[in-house]
Amino acid sequence: MTTTPPTTAPGRTPGVSRVLVANRGEIALRVIRTLRRMGLSPAAVYTDADAGAPHTRAADVALRVDHYLDADGIVALARDCGATGVHPGYGFLSENAGFARACADAGLVFVGPPASAIEAMGDKIRAKDTVAAAGVPVLGGFTEKPGEPLDDDALLRAAEETGYPLLIKPSAGGGGKGMREVRSPATLAADAAAARREALASFGDATLLVEQLVQRPRHIEVQVLADSHGNVVHLGERECSLQRRHQKVVEEAPSPLLTGAQRSAMGEAAVAAARSCGYVGAGTVEFIAETDPDGALSYSFLEMNTRLQVEHPITEEVVAVRGRRGVDLVELQLRVAYGEALPFAQEDVSWVGHAVESRVYAEDADRGFLPSGGPILLLEEPAGPHVRVDSGIARGGAVTSDFDPMLAKVITWGEDRAEALRRMDAALASYTLLGCVTNTAYLRRLLRHPRVVEGDLSTDLIATDPPEPAPDHRSAVYTAAALDHQIDLEGPPDPDRFAVPDGWRMGDPAWTQWRLRLPGHDATVVRVRRDGPAGHYLVRLEDDAPVAVRAHRSEDGTRLTVSDASGTVTYARADDPRTDHRWLGAGGAAWSPHEEPVTAALRQDDAAADGTVRSPMPGTVLDVPVSVGQEVTAGTALAVVEAMKMEHSVPSPVDGTVTAVAVRPGASVPMDAVLVTVEPHPASAEEPADAPSTPAIREEQQR
Repeated sequence: MTTTPPTTAPGRTPGVSRVLVANRGEIALRVIRTLRRMGLSPAAVYTDADAGAPHTRAADVALRVDHYLDADGIVALARDCGATGVHPGYGFLSENAGFARACADAGLVFVGPPASAIEAMGDKIRAKDTVAAAGVPVLGGFTEKPGEPLDDDALLRAAEETGYPLLIKPSAGGGGKGMREVRSPATLAADAAAARREALASFGDATLLVEQLVQRPRHIEVQVLADSHGNVVHLGERECSLQRRHQKVVEEAPSPLLTGAQRSAMGEAAVAAARSCGYVGAGTVEFIAETDPDGALSYSFLEMNTRLQVEHPITEEVVAVRGRRGVDLVELQLRVAYGEALPFAQEDVSWVGHAVESRVYAEDADRGFLPSGGPILLLEEPAGPHVRVDSGIARGGAVTSDFDPMLAKVITWGEDRAEALRRMDAALASYTLLGCVTNTAYLRRLLRHPRVVEGDLSTDLIATDPPEPAPDHRSAVYTAAALDHQIDLEGPPDPDRFAVPDGWRMGDPAWTQWRLRLPGHDATVVRVRRDGPAGHYLVRLEDDAPVAVRAHRSEDGTRLTVSDASGTVTYARADDPRTDHRWLGAGGAAWSPHEEPVTAALRQDDAAADGTVRSPMPGTVLDVPVSVGQEVTAGTALAVVEAMKMEHSVPSPVDGTVTAVAVRPGASVPMDAVLVTVEPHPASAEEPADAPSTPAIREEQQR
């Protein structure tokens, strides 16, 4: 799947032997893999939060840096370790013109475009003007001048001239940060103010670009390559329309929308955009496309990403050069950066088959895509023919709120789109991570959505036409957890029955009560009692009728098999040695087919009935706008928590009085950490649940 491996270091510069990778996670490992194959020595950087991370172990040398945005520190480390070049990956400093210049000033090759191209395309307003002058179609709209925000009246006038609905975007940023849809004048001023705040915090520039909002847009991007000898080619398009919160979830190549002629036309527009800014290297030109009722296609320039894209593997899988399928975009980046000409022309490029990429995020898709986190207790990644996993995590590590929630990318190829989707479903079914909630089950449901199967995609599909909700397996998880605890209580065979606290008594067995809670859900009372021979139980959830169940734990204690009238489920069990927490996940012979890889931390719920407000995700507290003694109503914002590019306002669930504030702005909190306690007013108070008769497991995710 790669171009022919070189026999010497890239380019014409003598002595090229080491390249520093100024990034982390899966992209750092991806770049290191190509450097190894090319016979080059990789150097890595890491922060304290990443000490011992997989990318540091994969490199020949790993160097500590205060943070990944420390441009001066990274340049100094590159020189000190003998590197001749720096590969920035994506994110962090990859589109920082100052960093590109600093590398050049230090005599280092920046594996990316010239600083002038980064500047031209990094500012959305300037980029739009530049490509429009080259004949590339653009959307209508209006812009602000840097440092001169439009006042509310000017905003309203400009919006009226453009026409609603509108999309507000920061001029200097990407990744969905600061974007707001505006559908009426009533919310324009507030949305613009919020977009400016987020743009300033994320990119240091509050300047806004406002464009017409395409109603059912498709996000299609074209991969371009350019060298310093004047050659520019495109490698076809990627469909990136499946998004949540303006961030991509699933991508595929080629797009199921385009014909060959349309692909050629859009590719030529992308090449024109690259030429307009003097581009050199690998880059992506993004378009917004739509079809009218008669099927006619129109498209407009969105932005140019002056770097490698997260989804570049699907292009690598489908592109053929002179009939040979597979290219290595990182290798081509390196060769071009070191002065070589592109080894092929546009007429040498074709496309074979279909590829799909699914992004595995640390998030709970069924709770509004809230970020999650925790220790990586078990990790089993898919493998097999035409299945590729670009991953940046390993068992024994931890998922924290310090970085982006993307953990890995699963890529599959097929002779056609249907085959690629089938392979993806099977690959996601085999992905298992215990200790952290991921979106793999959601991805499977999304890819089975009728519109996705038909290729009828749009960027608003997830928000307006979501896939079927997840099957509710909580009762099975609670049952397994209670039985697991019960087996612990029963101890070795034939114990002194009067010394075991399992509810045994003369006459009928008593019920042992467990009060268990999954993060994000209310407590559930589970009662268990022996029902005949060892391993036979009756289980009663809340007030439901008792169910006869059999349970057996493997001799090594790592598997628990539970059987009832509906079938048999085997659970994997892992204990975190740092905290002695127990985690249960569906494994082995789970629901057939393997539908939901359940991962759950179960703990005793000792919080106040309805007034204890917990963090919905691990992250950093940005604001606590209430104080002790303050009267609040249901829905009042009690705290704002930020994690992994997402802010979440935590509301009061009841009318009441604030009796305790447990956190301050700036504090790092795990998921489910107590933030604020509200004493409910009598009218909204509910009867407290029964207290637990025996202790259960407490979750305290580490940060």
